[in-house]
Amino acid sequence: MDMITDKVEQLKAQISKTEDELQRLKTQLAQLEASQTPQSQPAETSQDWKWPLKEEEYSRYGRQLVLPTVGIKGQLRLKSAKVLVIGAGGLGCPAAAYLAGAGVGTLGVVDGDTVEVSNLHRQIAHSTVRVGAMKVDSLIEYCRGLNPGVAYVGYGEHLTPQNAEATVRHYDVVLDCTDHPTSRYLISDICVLLGKPLVSASALRTDGQLIVLNNPPAPQGSADGGPCYRCVFPKPPPADSVVSCGEGGILGPVVGVMGVLQALETIKLIAVGLCEKNDSTPKEPLKPSLLLFSASSPTPFRSIKMRGRRADCFACSASSMLTLKELKSGSLDYVQFCGVTAPINILQPDERISATHYRSILENGAEKKGLLLDVREKEHFDVANIPGAISVPFSTFQARSRATPNGEAPQLNWLPEDVASDAPIYVVCRVGNDSQLVTKKLKDMGLDRDGERFIGDIKGGMKAWKLEVDGTMPFT
Repeated sequence: MDMITDKVEQLKAQISKTEDELQRLKTQLAQLEASQTPQSQPAETSQDWKWPLKEEEYSRYGRQLVLPTVGIKGQLRLKSAKVLVIGAGGLGCPAAAYLAGAGVGTLGVVDGDTVEVSNLHRQIAHSTVRVGAMKVDSLIEYCRGLNPGVAYVGYGEHLTPQNAEATVRHYDVVLDCTDHPTSRYLISDICVLLGKPLVSASALRTDGQLIVLNNPPAPQGSADGGPCYRCVFPKPPPADSVVSCGEGGILGPVVGVMGVLQALETIKLIAVGLCEKNDSTPKEPLKPSLLLFSASSPTPFRSIKMRGRRADCFACSASSMLTLKELKSGSLDYVQFCGVTAPINILQPDERISATHYRSILENGAEKKGLLLDVREKEHFDVANIPGAISVPFSTFQARSRATPNGEAPQLNWLPEDVASDAPIYVVCRVGNDSQLVTKKLKDMGLDRDGERFIGDIKGGMKAWKLEVDGTMPFT
């Protein structure tokens, strides 16, 4: 048995070594392919070229070369830098484009998704003709058209604990352009273990935030290192509070602003030499801060000072047990840690009706005095709704259905006065989760009159209505 165990460990080590070697070869191939870019003019001068950049590069980067914050040293640092963008969506598109334009030496892109039409209003590097293509390929094609002198490396898969080390190891700076807590904690952990600065951003609706983590990088337990994502957010948000762009919405320029800021922070890190491990130039102490952006505020930007590393941080403290071996083994379940939002199932089958059943109710005129409550937020309701529905947003319902401080019953202002006390109440939401919660709450409030009045929801919500009843209805 011991021999088998030893053989398994040897194979694992060999696989890991092979993966690292494969990644190194990919990077070399990309750099060689980039160096084959034809020169714009033949070398007709009798003197050898004696300048550190190519002639074309002086023309291409001249506007930033003359900036005191960049200069020739900064441009050379950019040219030799390797930057990894994880996520080729609303954040990754502008971030990668500006990094390519600035002339980073190697630009890696990680994403396992394909381009969808719903991406195009904000993920501006993709296009209508590339719908269905891998986002990695689409983004690299866009960036290569912008600057063919950069070496591009694509990873057409999501980052996982198993491939994280082999993917991230060869880069100097990492950008977290993902949109879920599970990936954020994983990316932060691998950056701590490999000593990589991390530029992280997020955006939802009209708000965004940006923070530079693990900057400067330092070994676990060192007070000289910058905080990691777990230092700032030791516990993930409740799973049911995580809202996707599909549900909460996102304004394209908002996520664009945050992606551009990620590129800016990355360029600043590289140009001043903070990513050079052998640079002995004294650096001023870094003060971590969280940048908040609100497009609807009179003062869109504000900055919050952050503390340094937490003494009890799971990832970067002296007591941390986090290792590359543990990470790669899969013993850290990031999905379980962040929680999974399982479909709600709190109603009995006889408390739910199908979209087809409700259509028959409308067509037959039966129970015509029934009430249909649409508990989606008003913006969703205004896009499209079922005829006769009344808009009572879930957030509004929650606020108005609580008992008053003196114990009085809540006022149901949304309930029309002309609705009979025995008229059935149907509830519909986006996909059939919030409608169950509202249905149960209405029954708890006694509106079903001990079963005399039917109160139930439309199973599957507006998504089911589109699939089963009206395929032309826009679903947002």
